[in-house]
Amino acid sequence: MEAKQRNKARVILHIDMNSFYASVEVAHNPTLKGKPVAIAGNAKERRGVIVTCSYEARAYGVHATMPVWEALKKCPNLILMEPNFDLYREASMNMFEILRQYSDLVEPVSIDEGYLDITDHYGEIGAVEYAKSIQKDILNRLHLPSSIGIAPNKFLAKTASDMKKPMGIFILRKRDVPEVLWHLPASKMHGIGDKTAEKLSSVGVYTIGDLANFDVKILTQLLGVNGTRLKDHANGIDHRVVDPESIYDFKSIGNSTTLPRDITNQQELYTILDRLSEKVASRLEYKELMATKLHITIRYKDRKTYNRGCTLENPLDKSKDISEVARVLFQKNWDGSAVRLLGVTAGEVIERSSASKQLDLFTFSNDEKTVHLEEAISSLKEKYGEGILQKGIKKEANLTENSFSKDFLRQKKE
Repeated sequence: MEAKQRNKARVILHIDMNSFYASVEVAHNPTLKGKPVAIAGNAKERRGVIVTCSYEARAYGVHATMPVWEALKKCPNLILMEPNFDLYREASMNMFEILRQYSDLVEPVSIDEGYLDITDHYGEIGAVEYAKSIQKDILNRLHLPSSIGIAPNKFLAKTASDMKKPMGIFILRKRDVPEVLWHLPASKMHGIGDKTAEKLSSVGVYTIGDLANFDVKILTQLLGVNGTRLKDHANGIDHRVVDPESIYDFKSIGNSTTLPRDITNQQELYTILDRLSEKVASRLEYKELMATKLHITIRYKDRKTYNRGCTLENPLDKSKDISEVARVLFQKNWDGSAVRLLGVTAGEVIERSSASKQLDLFTFSNDEKTVHLEEAISSLKEKYGEGILQKGIKKEANLTENSFSKDFLRQKKE
């Protein structure tokens, strides 16, 4: 049999841009190079939390999800910037254009990451040297650092790209999985969010190794078809191909439904919004994304359609949070007429690893109210020692109303 007729083992690369937002800002403004830079949800007012930061900032102990006041305490010369999504999308498009020069099989999966199938491209120089060429090309042309995972399938390639950062290249073969992955908590595996991790722990699955060796029937009962897929991944198995026709929407993930009849009952409409929110949250979890904007679509029986949206102070990805926002938007914009279609869309999605934090609805408001308290407590502890404050008895809170729409939403008509 001739060599070209033989099945060649697949070689998949996963390109993951390092500290993407901060890196783009530095590339756009070279005077920031070598300085501690952080992207924050509300940088101008110096509140909220850190979305992502440069490696110079990380050297001071600054990290994503850290409150801005704490980050400034650790790094007084920290340069705070607000997200510029137009700039990030432009950098992303340029990055993917470079990747397509190295393979015709390129699949974007988010604004700062994608897969390449280089099986028929790396030739005699080898996969590692080919990956180094790609990494160097992106750095030289866009001034953006990246990490690359090399593996026989997409799941292992994505996992490998996390193993060596920044500017690393890591090879992960199927035979390496037991030694490299099985000792890690199941929650560390791509595709497993908080809810899935809780379900797995309820049946005694705590590590990736536990998952790899668990009864597939029980997993299917617990997680549906996703159970089989996760068990395969835990064993280094993934048959998905790199699909260049797959279109990743850098902006939004949404679901809508045409109602079986015209509905005017508010509670019934709320139930439908809840169901749509669950679907959006599930897709966000699977893609490991969070929303920075939320939109709803209302279509009345006369076919008139309205889109209304809001910008969130901090990213969301939980179904209950998305549902609450959707309900507030609906309540503000519904005129009481019969509804024929409803939709919920998570907009301006960002990587969960780069997101500020996974908040419930009232966390941001509570953060703002407690920032000065936390600073005061920190000051007291520094002056008088850790034992100066003792824990008291926690009473149940009686929440009768909230300022959600004031604190969270800056509504705009689309």
